[in-house]
Amino acid sequence: MGAARIKMSPIGIVVLGLVGVAIIYYLSTDGGSGEFSHKYFEGEDTVSMKRLILTGIRLAEKGGDVVRKIRLGEDLGEESKGQTLEGANNPVTQGDMLSHRAMFYGFKKEFLKLNVVSEEHDHGEIDLDGVKPPDTSAITLDTRLHNKEDEIVSAGNLVVWIDPLDATKEYTENLIQYVTTMICIVVKGRPVAGIIHKPFLHQTYWAWVGHGSSDNLKVPPESESAMKMPRVIVSRSHAGKVNATVRSAFGPQSTVIPAGGAGYKVLSLFEDKADAYVHVTLIKKWDICAGDALLRTFGGKMTTLDNEEIEYGDGSKPADEKGLLASLHNHAEYQEKLANKLKS
Repeated sequence: MGAARIKMSPIGIVVLGLVGVAIIYYLSTDGGSGEFSHKYFEGEDTVSMKRLILTGIRLAEKGGDVVRKIRLGEDLGEESKGQTLEGANNPVTQGDMLSHRAMFYGFKKEFLKLNVVSEEHDHGEIDLDGVKPPDTSAITLDTRLHNKEDEIVSAGNLVVWIDPLDATKEYTENLIQYVTTMICIVVKGRPVAGIIHKPFLHQTYWAWVGHGSSDNLKVPPESESAMKMPRVIVSRSHAGKVNATVRSAFGPQSTVIPAGGAGYKVLSLFEDKADAYVHVTLIKKWDICAGDALLRTFGGKMTTLDNEEIEYGDGSKPADEKGLLASLHNHAEYQEKLANKLKS
């Protein structure tokens, strides 16, 4: 018996085609589970994580180029925003502002609907027609990814935090080793990718949670001395106050390392220069988000001093008012010792 043949009328073919289109549309919008669309479709309202990270790496470096050029010039254009809670001057320079423009509008050129939160702000509008799209052709990502699968994320679930110039005070003092530019990609309140660039050393560090990182990020091995004699890195602006807290919590054998810049401090954990990073007063989220993402990628942890996860939300609450503790190892033990000290 010959195989049966199925004949479809022209109307049937049209109906079948429309059903197929409807299914694809359903899966590529929030009508479906969202998982299919988030993995396979990028459109006006969705963003490829790979492309976003590549753009972020290029823009962090581009901002760094501006920061370096201004510092090498004769005039930083320094002004003051006022004083920090510790009573230190809180300066802003042309390096901050021009780096902000390079990074902020670079993102807006590529991803118009992206929510970008920056430490700095422009009072006027910038014509995006005059902004060049960032060239990412020279940046390789896949070779450093153990999970090469892209993720397509709803723009509404994304926030990008940028710090155009971290350690501005040190920048004005020509302590350029502390200076970084930073970008953090947040999905539904959690940091999933971070980029920290050292403009004066031409070094870029990045990590994508669950996917991979740049090859210059390494986790130092655990050591007994990290518990008995921890090296704790703190802000230069209030090292004296933290010194007493750290020594009381961790013992007289602990070492307090004053340094500038939150980005520098987090990288010090990877470089085995410090075992823990402690901040006891208010700190802004654009200072810490990228470092948080790097730590999460490698199993480290950054929390408030109350051991609460830091929420990066939609940018409407830019301050973490409960301090922070960050480490690659022994976070629970450090937190317990600090909590006991702060309660007493």
